[in-house]
Amino acid sequence: MSLTSVLNIAGSGMTAQSIRLNTTASNIANADSASSSVDETYRARKPWFSVLENEKTGKSLDSKGFMSDESASAGVRVMGIVEKDAPLQARFQPDHPMANDDGYVYYPNVNVVEEMTDMMSSSRSYQMNVEVLKTAKQMLQRTLSLGQ
Repeated sequence: MSLTSVLNIAGSGMTAQSIRLNTTASNIANADSASSSVDETYRARKPWFSVLENEKTGKSLDSKGFMSDESASAGVRVMGIVEKDAPLQARFQPDHPMANDDGYVYYPNVNVVEEMTDMMSSSRSYQMNVEVLKTAKQMLQRTLSLGQ
């Protein structure tokens, strides 16, 4: 694997984690938004990731050092953003201005504790990819200085 591949993989990881962080922030921002109907209520969103396969599908080494026919991964791609299937929160609040005819107000299916955990995880993953880029940069600089 070349150092440029390492840079591409770390860059794709940073892009994916940035999107994950943005969707998490959107979920937290809408956690307390109320609605009078199920159809209009905000639903928590999560990014859907997929592994990018290396274009070269030749032989590669597996974890034990033996040749395998599997292609090596070349990063991560965001396939889309999906809505969570968890049920919405219906609260009986007849005095609320957004209450429907039955007195219920619907709140999003956002679990703030889960979202904060996702935010910390995506932030740390982003930081780790930055460290990979810094290390690869240092390796490239040291390689260039060998000829001096």
